[in-house]
Parts: sequence; C-alpha cells; structure tokens
Amino acid sequence: MLRYQTLPVTPFAQNCSLLWCTETREAALVDPGGELPRLRAAVKAQGVTLRQILLTHAHIDHAGATGTLAREDGLPIVGPHPGDQFWIDGLPEQSRMFGFPPAEPFTPTRWLHDGDTVMVGQVRLDVRHCPGHTPGHVVFHDPVTQRAFVGDVLFVGSIGRTDFPGGHHGTLIQSITQRLWPMGDLTVFIPGHGPEGSFGRERANNPFVADHVVG
Repeated sequence: MLRYQTLPVTPFAQNCSLLWCTETREAALVDPGGELPRLRAAVKAQGVTLRQILLTHAHIDHAGATGTLAREDGLPIVGPHPGDQFWIDGLPEQSRMFGFPPAEPFTPTRWLHDGDTVMVGQVRLDVRHCPGHTPGHVVFHDPVTQRAFVGDVLFVGSIGRTDFPGGHHGTLIQSITQRLWPMGDLTVFIPGHGPEGSFGRERANNPFVADHVVG
C-alpha cells in the first residue's frame, strides 16, 4: 500500500513528496527541489529506505537538488519525459536566475513516457505524460489509493503557468481533461504547490478547467 508525506521545500514552497510502500518500506522522493537535510531527516523519521528519485519536470524548484542527492546517495533518477531535456540543461542558469543554491547537472537514469509504470516497492505508479506547463511534464498515479502526484499541471482552483519556454495553454488544458480526469472524480491530487484537492471538485469549481468552462 502507498503512503506519503508532503514536504514543502525551497522559497517557492514546492511540495516534495516522500512516497513509500508499507510492505517493503522502500521509498522514493518526488521532486526534491532543495533542503536535502530536511528531506533526509524525513526519510529517517519514517524508517524507510530511499531507493530512487522521481521527477515530474525539471524546473529549479522541483529538480534543483536532484543531481546532488543522486550523487551523494547513489540513487537512480527516474523521469521526467525527454521533452524536458532543455530544462535539465538549463538548471545551473535557473539556479542563478532565482537565487537557488548551484544545481548539479544530471542525466536521468530512465526517461519516462506516457503509459510507463514505476515501482516503489510493491506499489505500481502509472505514468501519464501531461505537457503544457513544460513539454516533458509527467504525472504519477496510484489507482489503488486513488492518489495522483501532478507537479505543476493542476492546483486547487488554478492550473500551471504556461508562459515559460515550452509552455502552451491549450496543451495544458488538454492534458488535464484527457489525462487527469479519466483517473476519476474521487482521485486526490497532490500538486507541486499548495493544498491537496480532488479531481471531482476541480471539475465542478476550477475556473480554468471546470466542465462548464471547457465544455
């Protein structure tokens, strides 16, 4: 069974998620953007074994500490989709631009594509490619516990920005309505910033992607 802890990190309050399998106690960190001592302390406090890093996309607040964590702890980097290669290449520039600690370069151990699966212990996460915020953005979905880790695709009452290089508003709307909504109204999503929500509530109330807005 999947369990998780949400850990806001960096000045951007980015929701890094510590996921683990209750049977094996094997764990993954989704989007370790920074504050590695705090993330490692959470891993220790939960008594789990960190096995991998999962990335939804490669903006600095989500991926800034990935290279350092992978090197120091010998961890594989899984994701995002190859469409975010240019964002990975630009991480050092992003860190300077936003005043983050220097970001170590890295190459993902495994790129992800729509329809792939990732195992965290005995938990299977389904991967959906959801471009629009970035070209290579992916989402991790656990159909058993009905949880989706959606990065910056969708927020409670809002959607991801599309004014960065490679962003596209129409593509993002399509990703949400065609890739997220089929996961079911009861699915709880953990966004990259802010509180959790449910797809059903967003379909009813979100001013950008509610059913009555997008038709």
